[in-house]
Amino acid sequence: MLSIPARRTNDVTPSEITPREVFERRRDFLGTAAGFALGTALAPLSAALASEKPLASIKSPLSTPEKPTPLKDVTSYNNFYEFGTDKADPALHAHTLKTRPWTVSIEGLVKQPKTFAIDDIFRLGALEERIYRLRCVEGWSMVIPWLGLPLATLLKSVEPLGSAKYVEFISAADPKTMPGVNRSVIDWPYLEGLRLDEAMHPLTLLALGLYGEVLPKQNGAPLRLVVPWKYGFKSGKSIVKIRLVEKQPQTAWMKANPREYGFYSNVNPEVDHPRWSQASERRIGEFLKRKTLPFNGYADQVAPLYAGMDLKINF
Repeated sequence: MLSIPARRTNDVTPSEITPREVFERRRDFLGTAAGFALGTALAPLSAALASEKPLASIKSPLSTPEKPTPLKDVTSYNNFYEFGTDKADPALHAHTLKTRPWTVSIEGLVKQPKTFAIDDIFRLGALEERIYRLRCVEGWSMVIPWLGLPLATLLKSVEPLGSAKYVEFISAADPKTMPGVNRSVIDWPYLEGLRLDEAMHPLTLLALGLYGEVLPKQNGAPLRLVVPWKYGFKSGKSIVKIRLVEKQPQTAWMKANPREYGFYSNVNPEVDHPRWSQASERRIGEFLKRKTLPFNGYADQVAPLYAGMDLKINF
């Protein structure tokens, strides 16, 4: 297991990490939070919001001690094709995204299908800081202090049926507010999927914020998936629907290019992308590459999920 020392909130000041636009969103976030019927579990979050102290004071035992990637890089170098295919496009264009009102439905093979307003999701549990090392298929990686709650919290509330084997995640695809949707880059809406046991794993996160702030639009506001042992495209952004199904989903990138993008997409240095090696990676802000770690360094936690599987075939 990872050794998890807590990161002090005074390691980085808000002025160093928070763009003005992101900081000003706190007002909207605080206004929403003020109406919460918070229980005991949310008391620390309530106090943090009320005092406008960084939410990073709320820690998760799953955090890594690695140095976080600077916020300016996390919020300006993104893959979010709904706003364009260039890494800078999301930060330039995502301001058009409307994140209120917003609902997320959970349906399919469940006993109690539900539709949650985004504020209902905040009510389910205190936000926890989770610093994950995320890598996408291009070979760059980041360490991000996410704020969110385990996906399992929502899934348990709808009581999955025994026939449910997989979970689909459908992202918003509004051509009026997401200009990239007007281009046939992939088959919209963006759809991703996990096996149910992957989705229920405590490392699988529903992220609502990062670096102590509500999630920026270019990073997948108001709600995105974070699966830290998989390549970044598995973590769908701006999710509007979660569906439990019996058969393995045909995900967006599997439809677009099944030779290059498999369903599992676990970080695996032994499986090269057809157009480049994945044995090494470059972390944003660093010049030299580093060796890619199996399962992105989370092998102790997640390797048992794939016991007996050939991960070169099930890539």
